[in-house]
Amino acid sequence: MPLVVPGLMSNNGDKNSQWQNQLMGKKLGDSSDNMTFAKKDLPKEHRVVREGDMMTMDHKPDRLNIHVGNDGTVSKVTHG
Repeated sequence: MPLVVPGLMSNNGDKNSQWQNQLMGKKLGDSSDNMTFAKKDLPKEHRVVREGDMMTMDHKPDRLNIHVGNDGTVSKVTHG
């Protein structure tokens, strides 16, 4: 089950904002806690993009792109 912090979720229902609120500053792992988000709780359509990685330019509006820094910490979340 994804970590949900009351009052932190966006009120506008924007999927990108919701995922960004859940993932920013965390690392991806096998379980969720204050500093880690469980990979199994990510949507089926996702990809993790490391700093400096190349990405395909295919447009998949339901795909979650999770950008991580060299240390593995999530720095940006986008859809598409």
